[in-house]
Amino acid sequence: MPKNNKPIKLLVLDVLKPHTPNIVKFGQALSKANGIENADISVYAVDEKTETVKVVLEGRNLDFDAIRNTIEEFGAVVHSVDKVAIGKKLCSFQLHEVHHGRVV
Repeated sequence: MPKNNKPIKLLVLDVLKPHTPNIVKFGQALSKANGIENADISVYAVDEKTETVKVVLEGRNLDFDAIRNTIEEFGAVVHSVDKVAIGKKLCSFQLHEVHHGRVV
């Protein structure tokens, strides 16, 4: 990775994971990945063998590759990166503030 890349401050991931471990154990293990200071994990879909979770991670310099590797160690997979904040600080703008192409 080139040295001029700005640090990742926020990642929002859509993850498909097995039921075990539960999101408490999953979150505790994930929080040990490089750069994570805060984690918020919510289950939003469940089927017979898996659950889909939204993973929100904050930190000073998140290491996406280390995070993805930790997720995969649990038999889970990143479906998508839904949001990323890069730079010196988090942006306060939220997507839900945009309606029909204009900021409200």
